[in-house]
Amino acid sequence: MFEKVLIANRGEIALRIHRACHEMGIATVAVHSTADRDAKHVLLADESVCIGPPAAAQSYLNVPSIMAAAEITGADAVHPGYGFLSENARFAEIVQSHGLTFIGPSPAHIRLMGDKITAKAAVKEAGIPVVPGSKGEISEPEDAIAIAREIGFPLLVKAASGGGGRGMKLAREESELIQAVQTARAEAAAAFGDGTVYLERYLEQPRHIEVQVIADSQGNVVHLGERDCSLQRRNQKVLEEAPSPALNQAQREEIGTIVSTAIAKIGYLGVGTVEFLYENGEFYFIEMNTRLQVEHPVTEMVTGVDLVREQIAIAAGEPLSFTQEDVRFSGCAIECRINAEHPRTFVPSPGKVREFHPPGGLGVRLDSAVYSGYSIPPYYDSLIGKLIVHGACRKDALRRLSRSLDELVVTGIETTLPLFQDLLKNENFLKGDYHIHWLEEWLAEHDG
Repeated sequence: MFEKVLIANRGEIALRIHRACHEMGIATVAVHSTADRDAKHVLLADESVCIGPPAAAQSYLNVPSIMAAAEITGADAVHPGYGFLSENARFAEIVQSHGLTFIGPSPAHIRLMGDKITAKAAVKEAGIPVVPGSKGEISEPEDAIAIAREIGFPLLVKAASGGGGRGMKLAREESELIQAVQTARAEAAAAFGDGTVYLERYLEQPRHIEVQVIADSQGNVVHLGERDCSLQRRNQKVLEEAPSPALNQAQREEIGTIVSTAIAKIGYLGVGTVEFLYENGEFYFIEMNTRLQVEHPVTEMVTGVDLVREQIAIAAGEPLSFTQEDVRFSGCAIECRINAEHPRTFVPSPGKVREFHPPGGLGVRLDSAVYSGYSIPPYYDSLIGKLIVHGACRKDALRRLSRSLDELVVTGIETTLPLFQDLLKNENFLKGDYHIHWLEEWLAEHDG
């Protein structure tokens, strides 16, 4: 097992990794920008190293500074968390070239799944259903038109690299396609340095279903069920739950088996999430995230599995501590992403948190690095924390979520707490009757 892990991240995920390491008897090194010198994970870590000024490009994305911090502290492994360098294959290679362990999959698998075109081809060959679309890059406008006539409209033009909705444009008819391709290509090149785009059939009202998998170096692969991440705004997840209210037991067992079998075929190692669009009883692969997900606590709450602990142990060469037969799903868990944003305009609201009081009680978890007096910097994402609740059934979880939202106190800044409190008054949400476009439609109607 590792003796010391450097955490190449910040905020609540850095704190989450620190806690798992300490429970395993592993010392931690926190790296931080000058803006994060008072961050909770920095204060709690065994050692901390400042790696640069506030801008992420000069700190959390500064590979030489991170590697220097690992060297001077004697770390023997690096955990990237999520975001920043977590899905950067070159970073993983550099970590390994310095004789350290990258706590994540191989650089080859990061690279394979980081390109949505190669990822789609790889999983299709391994037996995972995919959305109908182009077989590869769209290089010429004429090619796009020919393929579109074969697939049918509406179509999405999608960037092969990156995510978060950037480099993604909708074309409902042929007259819109050329402009969509050109705009998506320019946007992708600006955001990701890669203007490669491809076509996919646009599904009108799908749900976003993702399957959590974990694989060790001994060839064992286990799936931990699905999460429903359909409540989204601008392709960014807002609320996640497990299990999905849209699936029955036969469907979740079928897709779980398909995914775990495919992951074994490609020889994947570590934690990963295979994401699907689900409509009319059919699953369509959209991407695989080769890292820990923001919403991993939802799975932990319904399975009792510590995903970060297993992830670290697997990277150290240990086998999974459980088998597929050992996995028991219990009740329902729901996660709300509480952001420092205006609850309607979603304009970021950095600043000093005057009061912070987390909710408590049975089945309530708040993953947050915020505390009273902490100043949320304007340089990074606006996540304050993740409120996760667990109940014996979805109805119980919703009641617990309502009570916990009322207990959570954050003053001094705007937050998205009122958004979730309003959602809990909506009958469609309470019934689990929603899709990936539902939240934006509801917001437009609600604010109109």
